[in-house]
Amino acid sequence: MGEINIEHANVTVKDPDETAAMLVRLFGWTIRWQGVKGASIHGGYSVHVGTPGNGGGATYLALYRHPDPDQDTTDSYRTRGGLNHVGVVVDDLDAVEQRVLSEGLETHSHADYEPGRRFYFDTDDGIEFEVASYA
Repeated sequence: MGEINIEHANVTVKDPDETAAMLVRLFGWTIRWQGVKGASIHGGYSVHVGTPGNGGGATYLALYRHPDPDQDTTDSYRTRGGLNHVGVVVDDLDAVEQRVLSEGLETHSHADYEPGRRFYFDTDDGIEFEVASYA
C-alpha cells in the first residue's frame, strides 16, 4: 500500500473569511480556495486554508458557514464524531505562541514531552488547536 495522508478536515465557523485570515497570520498558511456564497452544501459558504499545492503532503482546513446563524454549541468531547482538536506542527513554538497571544487568544495546557513541546488554544468558534514542535 502506498503512502496515505489526511488531506483536509471540514469545520463549521461563524466567519470563514475571518477565520482563514487568522490562520494565515498564525501559521503562514495560504488561502487555497474560496467558494461562492450559497454554493456549498445546504446553501453555505466555504474557504479552504492550509499549505500550498495539491495532493502529496498538502493539507488544509475547509472552513464552512451554514446559512442559518444559529449553531449547535454542544461539547465536541461529549459528541460522538465531534472534533476534539486540530493538531498543527510548527518549527518555532514560541514565535507561534506570541502570534496566538497577539490575536487576543489565550494559550493553555503547555507541556514538554518526548519528543517535543506543545500548547493549546481555542478560537472564538470553540475550535481547539494543539500546536506542537519537535525541533
